[in-house]
Amino acid sequence: MGNKRYILKDIATIWNGATPSSNHPEYYDGEIQWITPKDLSDQQSKYVYNGARTITKIGYDNSSTKLLPEGTILMSSRAPIGLLAIAGRECCTNQGFKNIEVNKSRCDNEYLYYYLKHNINRIISLGSGTTFSEVSKSSLENFELDIPSLSYQKAIAGILSTIDQKIALNREINRNLLLTT
Repeated sequence: MGNKRYILKDIATIWNGATPSSNHPEYYDGEIQWITPKDLSDQQSKYVYNGARTITKIGYDNSSTKLLPEGTILMSSRAPIGLLAIAGRECCTNQGFKNIEVNKSRCDNEYLYYYLKHNINRIISLGSGTTFSEVSKSSLENFELDIPSLSYQKAIAGILSTIDQKIALNREINRNLLLTT
């Protein structure tokens, strides 16, 4: 298999999320998807497409948030640490996120999503702070990981995705059975 050791910033770019000022109502209810940790709190799917709120272009222009491309891994970095999803479309996130845009020539985003999910306790242990624990951008950038070749990553992610799809189908069947009884 031949795993290679990296630190996360060698295979991805980490972006902080940010929040437009809530003192300006014109910054909200626009066309830009804006994700918060609350949006992931009961997430059953690895993909997120919409948040409860949106921001406007004016709100985007007046904050340090970044428009993240589809496929970016979104990870809550405080309150709580470790909620994970993959952006199913372009979006922005609030300041409670560290967003991971993978270098596609080195890493498969779905594989990295599963890797981070499996190693979430290691990531949580990176948190620090007095009011509440938070994972800093620099500590996440220096997070060490061993990853296999890109083709092996894609094969593993494919298998895990198939399992996730079967779990989702079983949940839907169970939900439908409960509705009919």
